[in-house]
Amino acid sequence: MEFLTASNIIFVILSVTILFFGVMMVTETKILRSATYLFFVLFGVAGLYLQMNYEFLAAVQLSVYAGGIVVLFIFAILLIKNLGEEKEKNSKQKSIMGAIAAFSGLALCLITIFKYKFVTADFSRATEITSNLNMQQIGNTLMGTEKYQYLLPFEASSILLLACIIGGLVVAQINKEDRK
Repeated sequence: MEFLTASNIIFVILSVTILFFGVMMVTETKILRSATYLFFVLFGVAGLYLQMNYEFLAAVQLSVYAGGIVVLFIFAILLIKNLGEEKEKNSKQKSIMGAIAAFSGLALCLITIFKYKFVTADFSRATEITSNLNMQQIGNTLMGTEKYQYLLPFEASSILLLACIIGGLVVAQINKEDRK
């Protein structure tokens, strides 16, 4: 009964939650509900980060993705669509192609899992490495311009998000003019 530890039970609960809300997110016809299900998926991923002792990544996941990106999606949805409006129905051909792609991905994952032997994680070593890191080192790495530092990708992602916001406003303005 080595499998029935609290850590494994929590992992299974989080995994089932992520899978359930992920499926609900892509099969839901109302787009606002899909965004809400996305929030629950991101919340579950943050739970997995916490289980692996990555508190900083969990906090970033909750604040940036679950807090910021989902709110941005909902804001864009409210600007562009009517709340009660449903997404267009997929044709039978699109549904069949989606099912083929999903089963192909599942087959590829299962082949990979059963064909290759994976090394089990040693979380004692990860805890030792992360205990030596502090927030100042992480901040310097994110905002540094030296080799293996990430200021340029960080700024590029902020420009991309700004372009998405401007594009959403332009689409909302065009949509608003079409309604008149």
